[in-house]
Amino acid sequence: MLPSVNQMVYIQSYKHDGSLHRTWAKGHVLEANQKQFVIVTNKTWVIEADGRRWFTKEPAINFFYPDYWFNIITMIRKTGIYYYCNLASPSLYDGEAVKNIDYDLDVKCFPDGRIQILDEDEYEQHALEMGYSSQIKEIVESQMDVLLKMIEDKEGPFNQETIEKYYQIYLNSCSGK
Repeated sequence: MLPSVNQMVYIQSYKHDGSLHRTWAKGHVLEANQKQFVIVTNKTWVIEADGRRWFTKEPAINFFYPDYWFNIITMIRKTGIYYYCNLASPSLYDGEAVKNIDYDLDVKCFPDGRIQILDEDEYEQHALEMGYSSQIKEIVESQMDVLLKMIEDKEGPFNQETIEKYYQIYLNSCSGK
C-alpha cells in the first residue's frame, strides 16, 4: 500500500520492543513508489515517547525506504542543508502512517561535509536490553556502510539538486500551482 501524492500522513517511529518512540503529526507526501516515500514536514508537531512535544521550525524533506534499513531527514536552513539519518527498519505505510523501527544509530551530516555518527552507546545498550538478534545487528551495521557510501558518493538525497527539486515541488504544491 502506498500513500497518495499530496496526502497528509502521520509518521511513527517505534523501538524494537514495540513501544512508540516518536510521532510527527503531519507530513505532506510529495512522492510515493516502491522505492521511496518522499514526505515534507514543516511547522509540524513532534511528540516524543515521554510526552514531550516540540514544533519543527524549518521544512524538512524526509526520505523513507521500503528496502533500506535507514531513513533520511534533510533540514533546509538558511545556513545550508543539514542531514539527520536514522538507522531503522524499512518503512511501510499502513493506510494511516509511515512506520518503522528505530535502531538508535544516527548519522548527522553538516553543510561543510562533516559527518558525525551518533548514539553508538545507546545502540549497544538497547541491543542488550531489547535483545537485538545477531541478524538484526548484522543488517543494521551493514546498512550503516550503505548509508555512508551513499553520503560519500552524494547519491539520492545527498545530491543538492535532488533536494532543490523536491523543495520546488513542495513550494509549488503549497501555492496551488
